[in-house]
Amino acid sequence: MRLLVVGASGHLGGEVCRQAVEAGWAVVGTFHREPGSVPGVLWELLDVRDRVAVSDVVEAVGATAVVNCAASYSEWAVSAVGAAHVAAAAAAVGTRLVHVSSDAVHGGRPEPYADDELPTPIHQYGAAKAAAETAVRVVDPAAAIVRTSLIIGDAESRQVKLCLDLLTGRMPRAALFSDEIRCPMAVEDLAAAPLELAASDHAGLLNVAGPDAVSRVELAVLVAARYGLDPAGMPVSTIADSGQVRPGHVRLDSSRAAGLLRTRLRGVRELLGG
Repeated sequence: MRLLVVGASGHLGGEVCRQAVEAGWAVVGTFHREPGSVPGVLWELLDVRDRVAVSDVVEAVGATAVVNCAASYSEWAVSAVGAAHVAAAAAAVGTRLVHVSSDAVHGGRPEPYADDELPTPIHQYGAAKAAAETAVRVVDPAAAIVRTSLIIGDAESRQVKLCLDLLTGRMPRAALFSDEIRCPMAVEDLAAAPLELAASDHAGLLNVAGPDAVSRVELAVLVAARYGLDPAGMPVSTIADSGQVRPGHVRLDSSRAAGLLRTRLRGVRELLGG
C-alpha cells in the first residue's frame, strides 16, 4: 500500500509518516520549505496553492490513500484553497482521502460539539478550515474529515513550547487565557486516526480529540509540572481583556471516534502526568 502525506514535514504529518512506515506503508511525504527527517519516506516538494502541481504529484504517486495535514494559520490559500486542490486531485484518480481539520471551525459555547455540526467560525483561521471542509465534502463526499484540537507532543511541539516560553519568560507581552477551553490530543494518538480511516470506508466528519477539556492556563500548569517549573509567575489573562477575537469554550464530543477507532484517545492529564 502506498500513502501520500501532504504537509508531511509538520508535527502531525511527520508522526503520520513515522507510524505509516512502521506499519508497512510505502510513504511519500510532501514539504514546502524543508523535507522532514522521518526515515523511509520519499520526499516531494509541493506547493498546495498550485493546483496543477498538486494534481501532478497525486497522479504520479498513485497512492492508495492521501492524508492532508497541510495548513497555515495565516494563509487562506494554503488552508482553504490548498485543501480544495488536494481533494480535487484525489477524487480525479479515485484515491481515498483523509483530511485533517480543526476545532477552530467552531465559535465556542458551553455545550460540546457533535461530529457533524455546522461550522461557526469567528476568526480567519477557523473560516479557512471551514471552507476547506466544505470544499472536501463537495468535491469528494466519500472522504473522511478529522476535526481535532490542540496537538500535544514533546518540548519542541508548538503547544507545549508556547506554554514553556510563557512559563519561563521567553515570550514577554503575551499571556495565557483562562477562558479559552480546548481538548488537547496526543500527536501519537491523533496520527493513528488518519491511518485507520485511510483503510476504512468512513465518510464525513469525525471528532478526534482528547477527553479532558482544559483552559490554556490549566494546560500550562500541567506542562509546568511535567518539566519541573513553577507556574506561579505565568502571565494570565482572558480573551475579552486581550481584545482578540478567538473562540472561547470549544469542546469536541469524540465519543463516536472512541467507539470507531482502535487507538485510545488519551486525556492531557494522563499525557502530562497531572
